[in-house]
Amino acid sequence: MTSLHDHTAFELHQMLQRGEVTPVELAEHYLARIERLNPEVGAFAAVTPDAAIERARRVTAEVPKTAPLWGLPLADKDLHLRAGVPARFGSRAFTDFVPDASDELVQAVDTAGAVSLGKSQAPEFGLPSYTEGVGVPPTRNPWNLSLGAGGSSGGAAAAVASGMLPFAPGSDGGGSIRIPAASCGLVGVKPSRGRVSAGSGLTGLAGLGVSGPLARTVADAALLLDGLIAPSGYPAAHRFAVRAPGDDGPYLGAAMRHEGRFQLGVMTDSPWDESYDIVIDPEARSALDVAIESLEALGHGLEAMAPEPEPGYPEAFRTIWQAGAATIPVDGEREALLEPLTRWLLARGRALPARQLAEALAWLTGFEERIIRRFAAYDAVLTPALALTPRPVGWYDADDGERNFAQQVQFTPFTSFVNVAGLPAITVPVSETDGGVPMGVQLIGRPGGEATLFAIAAQLEGRVRRSRRHPELW
Repeated sequence: MTSLHDHTAFELHQMLQRGEVTPVELAEHYLARIERLNPEVGAFAAVTPDAAIERARRVTAEVPKTAPLWGLPLADKDLHLRAGVPARFGSRAFTDFVPDASDELVQAVDTAGAVSLGKSQAPEFGLPSYTEGVGVPPTRNPWNLSLGAGGSSGGAAAAVASGMLPFAPGSDGGGSIRIPAASCGLVGVKPSRGRVSAGSGLTGLAGLGVSGPLARTVADAALLLDGLIAPSGYPAAHRFAVRAPGDDGPYLGAAMRHEGRFQLGVMTDSPWDESYDIVIDPEARSALDVAIESLEALGHGLEAMAPEPEPGYPEAFRTIWQAGAATIPVDGEREALLEPLTRWLLARGRALPARQLAEALAWLTGFEERIIRRFAAYDAVLTPALALTPRPVGWYDADDGERNFAQQVQFTPFTSFVNVAGLPAITVPVSETDGGVPMGVQLIGRPGGEATLFAIAAQLEGRVRRSRRHPELW
């Protein structure tokens, strides 16, 4: 018998529109799933059942059904503020913080008609690519509970992959949507810089962090991205987005039509290669081969891209990562509440000379221009999503900042440079390991090229036919 959580978000949207299920019934169903599964998975930092049911009733009574996310459940990442709901930022330093006002992204999903069920788990201030904080249970991969869910949107990914949510918003400053999406067999979208007004990247250091969707299907991801953009409207969003001519949303249509034949580059080098020992696991290479074979069978043109070393990238990106941590609002004795990695980053960031930061920002601006020129001949560029299989819980060295940084780079060398370049990217699961854990690939688009990415990703998804497979705990 089919249960509500067996349906995709798009199917649930249609059921809501037809009156086959109500927002309250949907919220109650997912809250029951969360109560049963979250103790094992650790996807939620907080669950707000009373507020969720009240919100579902208000949506039913007060929000037009034409709102793009009307009645659909999701969760706010614990880095985002919702008035009256604790916001820990994954940190013991903010255990008791309850904001008085909601931030712009939370306001956007509310305006779009969504129903928040709580806060999805995130690592401390979203800095690591894994979600295993001190004093809280680790967020586990629903496909294999001994593995991590990735980060920093690890809670969102684990909740969606386990059927505790139909989809969820996340944020991505160096791969924080794509890494957990790839780890948990999901579609994850990092939009172009400026595409989502409520999470544009334009206000952050080096313009790295943007907001986007994690979902089980390409169409679901497009539906949520449209919902994140809709409150400001596409014309408003386009005032800030660097976009390809005519490549406008909404994006659900592009995902549903999945039309077109495109020229794709295939890239297996990364800007970390000169400084770190980057090895692509056989499982990651196999996923890339599956994608290449599938895309060629669909009629796309593919070409291997020659490596172009960027030896200055590691030091420049490290500088920005550390400088970003310098602004964490924790001082004095409260610093002892921070995790070792965060304390290391904070100390390094606050000790940076202004000249070094300025030089790093200037270098990364030149890098952005070079990457866009390098990719200009292609409609999209295909890479592995991850270089390694999802990492075991406890694999990362929590006490040695340098080693921890190297581990993160070796796990996911293909994500951060996309943030630096401000380009859109999407991850798609295409295969699995011998142990049944999904593996995926990443497609990187031209500036503003989301519609093309959705079209290619939907074609690839249809070719490999994995979208209805679920973890055993489902």
